Amino acid sequence: MTLPDRVDTQVAPGGAYSELQPAQIIDTARRLEQRIRERFPDSGLSRVAAELTRVGGETERVTARLRRPIWPLRIAIVAGVAALVLFALSLASLIVSVGTGSSDPGNLSELLQGVEAGINEVVFLSLAVFFLVSIEQRVKRRKVLRALHRLRSIVHIVDMHQLTKDPQHVMGGGESTASSPKRTLTRFELARYLDYCSELLSISSKLAALHVQYVNDHVVLDAVNDIETLAASLSNKIWQKIMILDTVGPA
Repeated sequence: MTLPDRVDTQVAPGGAYSELQPAQIIDTARRLEQRIRERFPDSGLSRVAAELTRVGGETERVTARLRRPIWPLRIAIVAGVAALVLFALSLASLIVSVGTGSSDPGNLSELLQGVEAGINEVVFLSLAVFFLVSIEQRVKRRKVLRALHRLRSIVHIVDMHQLTKDPQHVMGGGESTASSPKRTLTRFELARYLDYCSELLSISSKLAALHVQYVNDHVVLDAVNDIETLAASLSNKIWQKIMILDTVGPA
């Protein structure tokens, strides 16, 4: 057996397979939108897919901003921390000057009171410094939680679209009532519809995971985990319907 003279290889860029790529996820969402529109034109699910693609574009812009520091805010934080430190140093020097200025017992009593007040001031200043340092993280957290709320809403909307897609009608069981939804999909169309819903849930979950990739915050991580758990649970319910369709046989 002869080996080929040359083997073409493509080396993936660094980090291509160790982190989520927003452009790839959005491209997948766009292709899914086209597939749904071609299979089910003018359907509500195609409009949901279009909305998810739009949200994906906004997510890419949001995550790009999350990766960059907010320099005006950081400069203001550094200035505030420096002012607090200078105030603490001036207060400490004042206490020391009072204590070393005289050995009178009254002055010593005032020194002890001043030390106690200084300790309280240091505690409050430490809390103030912590508050200032965490401002940028809290600003980014608020932006991320607002974006995640929209993704969570899309996940629920996808679930509403598959809610009435019951595989029972293609199995020939039961009769429809006056209030029953119109079920005109064939077995194949119903299987594709449910599969598209599962893919929409998966893409929504990946878009949510993009946010925690650039924000190291436990509140954001919990919110992303909730969306992923919700999407996985709904996807399992959808695949149970698909498995029921598989028992029907060929369309």
